[in-house]
Amino acid sequence: MESILCLAASREMVLTYKSLMAMAALVAVAMGLGGCGVMAAPCRVTSAALKMVPVVGHVAAVPTDACAAVIDP
Repeated sequence: MESILCLAASREMVLTYKSLMAMAALVAVAMGLGGCGVMAAPCRVTSAALKMVPVVGHVAAVPTDACAAVIDP
């Protein structure tokens, strides 16, 4: 009787493990697709800092804005 209970618990744990791994894979894919904003952050921060410079800031920030637009459209 105990071996039957262990077998049932083992199958339940395998199903739980498989569902956990499937959920982890979905989260990884979602993070991979949504992670572009993180990669564009340095471009956006640099652009914001350049835009604070009077007179030439907005002109100087154009390349960094383009960088951020290419990484995260």
